[in-house]
Amino acid sequence: MEFITVDPSFDVNIALIRLNRPKDLNALNLQMMGEIRDSLKELDMDKSVRVIIITGNDKAFAAGADIKQMVDKTAVDMLTIDQFSTWDQIRKTKKPLIAAVSGFALGGGCELAMTCDMIIASESAKFGQPEIKIGVMPGAGGTQRLTKAIGKARAMELILTGGFLGAEEAYIHGLINKVVPNEMLMEAAKELALEIAKMSPIATQLAKEAVNRSFETHLEEGLLLERKNFYLTFSSEDQKEGMSAFIEKRQPNYKGR
Repeated sequence: MEFITVDPSFDVNIALIRLNRPKDLNALNLQMMGEIRDSLKELDMDKSVRVIIITGNDKAFAAGADIKQMVDKTAVDMLTIDQFSTWDQIRKTKKPLIAAVSGFALGGGCELAMTCDMIIASESAKFGQPEIKIGVMPGAGGTQRLTKAIGKARAMELILTGGFLGAEEAYIHGLINKVVPNEMLMEAAKELALEIAKMSPIATQLAKEAVNRSFETHLEEGLLLERKNFYLTFSSEDQKEGMSAFIEKRQPNYKGR
């Protein structure tokens, strides 16, 4: 990996992916996105990993896409490159993803954070979709996920002006889970990850699928998927262990099977 670092044992059952193009404020080029995709695929298959944290550095989670790779492209070039197929694969990651955001999360960086399931932000975090300022628009989910998170009016304003959303406002609007001091960012992300990692990994993945489906379909279909996934948990050893532990008043020992 050239543009990211991967620690599959960051903590107990927790993996960490760190974006690592500091000179370019972690701008997302095609190679970096491919590395993120491939790493997530491997971590999804690693039974020792239950939760994955994605982070950048103090200055930037990711300050956008790498414009140098796109400036001279035509519509046909972009269609042929099909860069968003990589994003589709990242979105299909089964294990919970937590974005730990400090500094800029703009354009593709904001879209990558929103592709994660939860976002912990430092006080310095700034979110936005400023693509309009360079004559284009969001293309990796920004118009859809930002609107669903914070509502049409505010999302429309941010996308059409290229403005930023500070960490506190992002929290108030429901875009992120928590705001913490800069120096506490990774500790807070790890604390959330460890809490989730205590749960049955089978139930966690099925619950993640059901929550995400609620944004993609109407209520009736979402309820059917939720019901199916609920029934599926009863085919796991974890369900027997979890319910037995509750009755016996002890901590469960989940094994992911």
